[in-house]
Amino acid sequence: MTEYDNPWTIHSSEVRYDNNWIQVVHHEGLNPAGGPGIYGVVHFKNLAIGVIALDDQQNTYLVGQYRFPLKKFSWEIPEGGGPLGEVPLETAKRELLEETGLVANRWDVICELAVSNSVTDETGVVFLARELEQRTAEPEDTEELFVKKLPFEEVYQMVKNYDITDSISVVAIQKIKLMMLEGELD
Repeated sequence: MTEYDNPWTIHSSEVRYDNNWIQVVHHEGLNPAGGPGIYGVVHFKNLAIGVIALDDQQNTYLVGQYRFPLKKFSWEIPEGGGPLGEVPLETAKRELLEETGLVANRWDVICELAVSNSVTDETGVVFLARELEQRTAEPEDTEELFVKKLPFEEVYQMVKNYDITDSISVVAIQKIKLMMLEGELD
């Protein structure tokens, strides 16, 4: 066995919950130490997409909404899920327009991430959107969204002060800050 091999021996797997977005699978077998073990995995049926929109004056856009699982309001970059077979950029374009009313003429992937890999298989892609044009937002009927435009540095401070805790947003904002510090943004 190498360091990259799965140390778990799975004897059985059972779907315990399934809907349009997630599936919960219960696994039983032997843990890495050889004893009896269980593992629950939340399988995501969509790719997580994040978009950090940055205008020519170094402003960015946050979307605020009540997050049901956390039981609290959350400020985040525009985000959404795209079907696993869809081109991630198409999802990013749709989410940015839906949530903020923005369209972008320049798109770059800035990172890929495992969102919470201890219990889920959810992966994500974060885009930087630039050369922005304002249109009309088209939120889904399940969303009550609040949008605000802020200087990027203020948004970065929100991460430092724990006012933004959404994992995709934190990663994206810190990545943009790093790109700025290293002179990678033109």
